[in-house]
Amino acid sequence: MNWEIALPELVLTCCGMAVLIIGVLMKKQSSAMICSMLVLGAFLVTAILVLAAAQNSGYNGLFTLDPLAVFVKILILAAASLVVILSLEYNEHRGFARFEFPVLILLSVVGMMVMASATNMMTTYLGVELSSLPIYVLAAFARDDVRSSEAGLKYFVLGALASGLLLYGMSLVYGFSGSLDFGSLRTAFTGEASAPIGSVVGVVFIVAGLAFKVSAAPFHMWTPDVYEGAPTPVTSLMATAPKVAALAVFLRILTSPFGHLMLQWQQLIVLLSIVSMVWGALAAIGQWNIKRLMAYSSIGHMGYALIGLATGTEAGVRGVLVYLASYIFTAAGTFACIVAMRRKGRAVEKISDLKGLGRNDPMLALMLAFFMFSMAGVPPFSGFIGKVYIFLAAVQSGMWALAVIGVVTSVVSAFYYLWVLKQVYFDPAEGEFDPRPPSVSFVAGLGGLITLAFFLFAAPVVNAADAAAKALFG
Repeated sequence: MNWEIALPELVLTCCGMAVLIIGVLMKKQSSAMICSMLVLGAFLVTAILVLAAAQNSGYNGLFTLDPLAVFVKILILAAASLVVILSLEYNEHRGFARFEFPVLILLSVVGMMVMASATNMMTTYLGVELSSLPIYVLAAFARDDVRSSEAGLKYFVLGALASGLLLYGMSLVYGFSGSLDFGSLRTAFTGEASAPIGSVVGVVFIVAGLAFKVSAAPFHMWTPDVYEGAPTPVTSLMATAPKVAALAVFLRILTSPFGHLMLQWQQLIVLLSIVSMVWGALAAIGQWNIKRLMAYSSIGHMGYALIGLATGTEAGVRGVLVYLASYIFTAAGTFACIVAMRRKGRAVEKISDLKGLGRNDPMLALMLAFFMFSMAGVPPFSGFIGKVYIFLAAVQSGMWALAVIGVVTSVVSAFYYLWVLKQVYFDPAEGEFDPRPPSVSFVAGLGGLITLAFFLFAAPVVNAADAAAKALFG
């Protein structure tokens, strides 16, 4: 059975149960901080186990640990760790510093790790649900804030709809193929002149359900409102780790069991990519709230990532993984800067509140500039390197139109990133922000350092992504 390949998930789950019991037994005043530290320790132990575990398949084809799973799991653990750190002082200031918060993040991470290793439709669905349910609760964690309650309700209702689409698609595939196992599905669809129309419809429903999880347009309707209403650390989580996990499922499902149906799903992915890039670039221009701006920005970034998936090649998969590795630290750092936007103990979210930040807090302004330049794709920042690999894969596959649309939308989106920096450096000051908590400074500083110096250690990341792509197609 090779149960050892799931040892990281088993250990992390046991740690979550232990932290939950410790939180219940401890005094409320210190339980949140201690439980957060324990969760961070659990993430570190899990990352070591992931790197040390022997790569193999097990559980009768339900689960695998290959280079793709290892790469994605490390990114998920890194993103979740930054979110837990970011929440330490934030939750204290907002008055909901409870031990359940880091435990919910941990349980969601377990689901995301299952998604990364799933090689069966039902394992995939269980991972999706396990990762999503805690985030529904986290989005509404600020119970006294109407916007947070609204965000949690919207995310839950639309998430349930997306889960239904995903499950219905899987049931159609099962009904017309007789299997849920990725390997069996690949064999069933190999060499067929034309796949059953029911299977193709099932693939369309699966793509629609996963598109919701990565907030690709036109399945993005939940993103701006939920990003704005949820607590900022939760928004940071939604913008990073779940999208990495969902894209990993996208890569594994479409290239493995449905790899021979590429002609059927490729145009759908191309359409999702184009609509996401265009909508993300244009809809963000009129935004005045920084969190809504980041919501539309994330829609555009998922459009860029889908370019690599649309190529259906090893180079495309490598590009997606490199892009994700660069994006999660940039996004986490940006939300750390948003958490730092506080005046007189009150959080502010208007882009105009950043006026004069370059004079009042030069270091925070510099970090924000790094992140905006990276998202715009300006060299030598990490976002530029990620986009190079994505666009290069499209060009090598002959998808010139998709690459050109990506470049054009990148130029358009640069307008609102530079507009943010114009507020920071060229407009008169609106007033200083409150002193930054150490946790915020750490996440922003680490994100800024990785964003700036990514090109220095890009080779190991690219090599790991290349190995993951080769394993996926092998």
